[in-house]
Amino acid sequence: MEFTKKQLERYSRQIVMKEIGVEGQEKLTEAKVLIIGAGGLGSPAALYLAAAGIGKIGIADSDIVGLSNLQRQLMHTTSDLGRPKVESAKETLQQINPDVSIQTYNEFISSDNIAGIIADYDFVLDCTDNFEAKFLINDACVIADKPFTHAGVTGFQGQLMTVIPHETSCYRCIFQAPPPEGAVPSCAEAGIIGAAAGVVGSLQALEAIKYITGAGDLLTGKLLTFDALTMKFRTVKLPPRGSGCAVCANRF
Repeated sequence: MEFTKKQLERYSRQIVMKEIGVEGQEKLTEAKVLIIGAGGLGSPAALYLAAAGIGKIGIADSDIVGLSNLQRQLMHTTSDLGRPKVESAKETLQQINPDVSIQTYNEFISSDNIAGIIADYDFVLDCTDNFEAKFLINDACVIADKPFTHAGVTGFQGQLMTVIPHETSCYRCIFQAPPPEGAVPSCAEAGIIGAAAGVVGSLQALEAIKYITGAGDLLTGKLLTFDALTMKFRTVKLPPRGSGCAVCANRF
C-alpha cells in the first residue's frame, strides 16, 4: 500500500525504527484488533493502538460512563457521563486518528455472541474486570484460534499474559476455573490506581503491536506481574499447555 504524505508524517517515529519500518506500518494499517472492555485497561490500550495506526479497532462494552470511571478510564470525560462507553470511545479514537476504522459492540459479551464478534479480528485484548468474562474470552479465542492478551489490575498491582492457541498455555491452563463468588474483591471493593491500569493497558497495546509486526518477544508461556508500590516487574514462567486443561485438551 502507499501512504499519504500526512500518514508518513503521522507514523514517522514508528517507521524510522528498524523493528517497524514501512513494512511493519503496513501490517499495522491492515490489522484488525478487538478490545473487549472500554474501561481502565481498554482506554490506554485503545488510545495507543489508534495512535499507532491499527486499521480497524473493535470496542465491545455494554456499560455507560459513570463518574467513578473517570479516575482511570481516559477515553471518557465528564461530558460523556451517561453515554454508552463504546460511543464515547469511538468519538475519542476518531479524534486521535481519523484514518482508523472503529467498530462498536454496545452489548454484553456472552457465550451467545462472542464467537461472531471475534471472528473478524486478528488479535483480541481482554480488558475486562471480572473472572467470568476472562474465562469466556479465553475459551472462545482458543476454540476460534484467535491470539489474545489477558490482563488484570487491582489496587497497585497488575498482571499480563499473551496466548497463542495451538502453541502456548492458555488462561484456563493456569487458573483452571473462576474463583468462588466473593473470594476475590472486586475493583469497587479493593480499589484501583488509575496509573497502574494505564501501565498494564499500555503493555497490552504493545503485545498487539509486537504480534502484528513480529517485533520482539511476546509474553507467551509466561506471566508478567507489576507492583506499582515497589516499581517491580516479575516474569513467571508458566507450565506448557497441558492435557488437563478443559479447553486445550478438547481442541488440540
